[in-house]
Amino acid sequence: MDISTTSNTVNIIGNIKSVADYQTIKNTLDSMKSNHTSIILNISDSISMTSSVIGYLNKLVLKDNITININIGNAQLMELFEDLNLVSLFHVRKV
Repeated sequence: MDISTTSNTVNIIGNIKSVADYQTIKNTLDSMKSNHTSIILNISDSISMTSSVIGYLNKLVLKDNITININIGNAQLMELFEDLNLVSLFHVRKV
C-alpha cells in the first residue's frame, strides 16, 4: 500500500490489508485531524479494508467530529461499506 497526502486529501493506492497499513493510515490521519475538520480519502484500487481501519474512521467521525468523505474505485469495497451500512456515515461514493 502506498499513501500520499495533499492538504486535506489522502490518496491510498494498493490493498489495505495489514497492521502496518492500519498504522500508516492512523498516523497520517492523526497528523491531519489537528488542522482539518474534513478529510477526503481516495481509495483507488483496494478490494478490502481491515476492521481496525474502519473502527478508527468511525472514531474520527463519532468522537472527534471529523467529516470523512471516501471516494472508492473498487466495486467490492463499495459493497463492503454498503453491507456495513457505513455509506452515509463516511459519505462514500464510487468513482
